[in-house]
Amino acid sequence: MTNSFVVPRVPSVDAVAVEERAARFKTRSIKKDAKIKGLKLAASMIDLTTLEGMDTPGKVQMLCQKARSPLAGSDCPQVAAVCVYPTMVPIAKRELQGTAIKVASVATYFPSGQASLKERTDEVRRAVEAGADEIDMVISRGDFLAGHYHKIDEEIRAIRQACGPAHLKVILETGELQTYDNVRLASQIAIDAGAHFIKTSTGKVSPGATMPVTLVMLETIRDHFIKTGKMVGMKPAGGIREAKQALHYLAMVKETLGDAWLSPDWFRFGASSLLNSVLMQLEKQRTGRYHSDRYLSLS
Repeated sequence: MTNSFVVPRVPSVDAVAVEERAARFKTRSIKKDAKIKGLKLAASMIDLTTLEGMDTPGKVQMLCQKARSPLAGSDCPQVAAVCVYPTMVPIAKRELQGTAIKVASVATYFPSGQASLKERTDEVRRAVEAGADEIDMVISRGDFLAGHYHKIDEEIRAIRQACGPAHLKVILETGELQTYDNVRLASQIAIDAGAHFIKTSTGKVSPGATMPVTLVMLETIRDHFIKTGKMVGMKPAGGIREAKQALHYLAMVKETLGDAWLSPDWFRFGASSLLNSVLMQLEKQRTGRYHSDRYLSLS
């Protein structure tokens, strides 16, 4: 154990209160103008992602085209980032040249993280050298559940260093952390170790993001900001597919962290299929009828 590491003291989570508060965000009534604004904001916060074994350069090129122009003829904004495996980073970087869209990569032997720390940091360096602006790393859940919190701290600090100028999103894989108290503690360890963003899930484990878990993470970010004045970003991922869900999440962010976090710089959705749902809702608001999904490209 490093001499300097001390397990952070975090408050115990009241599960009933968290779940009741999260459920109330689903009851918000959102008027038309605010809904359109919220839908466009949600689109601008999406990390458009493809993380499949059958990914090809052509598929990544198509995804980047969709990121640049989500729906021809519409005023839907570009997404925040395109997220790919490290080998696809050069292709995404080339396709997104001249835009503000970031290239994110899931380095660190995603999604299991089962590799030595050296192998993981080496992969991060290769991804950054290839052009990645952001790195999504996954923590070693086995070490966390065994109580080896100092190892989680060490790995995040080492990977943050390997990132150099790239931003680091730390994936907790909350579906495997078992309790809200564990989510709260893992969030605080990640923040203290230097995460720019904390993220719920890889999208490969069920459940992915849930509103109660996201609320626990938002409250950790809020309490850290109150204590230190430093902002940390949040990225729920996995299972957010409908535009209506995205609006519920945005209401939760606004009422927990405030307007400063309603920006792609501080909040993202890791949910590629969400974009098509947002586009269909924007077209519904514009034309009064739903757009056929056959006019939409891959999700």
